[in-house]
Amino acid sequence: MPGLEDLYREIILDHYRSPRNRGQLEPPAVSAEGHNPLCGDEITVWLDVREGRVAEVRFSGSGCSISQSSASMMTSAIKGRPLDEVRAIVARFKQMMTVEEGADGAPEVPLGDLEALKGVVKFPVRIKCATLAWNTLIDALATAG
Repeated sequence: MPGLEDLYREIILDHYRSPRNRGQLEPPAVSAEGHNPLCGDEITVWLDVREGRVAEVRFSGSGCSISQSSASMMTSAIKGRPLDEVRAIVARFKQMMTVEEGADGAPEVPLGDLEALKGVVKFPVRIKCATLAWNTLIDALATAG
């Protein structure tokens, strides 16, 4: 569907041009760093978890439009959510980024604008760009508890 692909492209470009939640957080926030050595993308994710919920999330870094848009979209999707929901969103997004979607039994979680990144699967070399922030988030969650 060309119209839907155009809409998805616009969502990705909007997040690239005007990233949400860009910046850093002060302690007690935790952080994790990720990089993709194949293309040079770098991401740092900061999490402030309070009472089992993502109270605040930020990211910084540099890289291609896919990695930066994915990080922006990710922060918007998880901000304010309980950790169990965040983990479900991460699992569902990572499942969407596999060539054989549905293979690992991730929970059915609505992804909203994150669906715009589904087309990345057509370009396997770009999947690491789209999942970099998410993998970094997993590391930050492990530190946050």
